[in-house]
Amino acid sequence: MAPRFASVDDYIASYPEETRTQLADVRGAIREAAPHAGEKISYGMATFTVDGKPLIYYAGWKNHVGLYPVPTGGPEFEKAIAPFRRAKDTVRFPSNRPVPLELISEITALCLQRRAAAEQSE
Repeated sequence: MAPRFASVDDYIASYPEETRTQLADVRGAIREAAPHAGEKISYGMATFTVDGKPLIYYAGWKNHVGLYPVPTGGPEFEKAIAPFRRAKDTVRFPSNRPVPLELISEITALCLQRRAAAEQSE
C-alpha cells in the first residue's frame, strides 16, 4: 500500500534530496504561475487546485519527476516539450538534469487557459 501524506510538504519531504529539490522547484514554478491555486494530495500525488478542482498534478519517481495532465500547445511549445513528453498528456523530467522551470510555467499557464475556456463553455 502506498504511503498516505497529510500535506504536500510531507509528500516532498519523503523523497531523497535530489528529488526533493526538483519537486520543490516544480512546486515553486507552478505556484508562481498560479498564485491563487490551492494545494492538496490527490491520487497519492501533489496537486494544485483551482476552485477545488485539480489543475495539475506532479509526482516524484525513482528516475524522474512527472507532471500531469499536460495540454497540447502551439508548435514552439510542442518542440520545447517534445524531449520530455511520454504520453499524450504526461511529461517526465529526468532526475539527473535540471528541471526546465520556464517550461513548467508555460504548462501551468496552458492548464489555466484550458480551465478558463471550459468554465466559459459551461
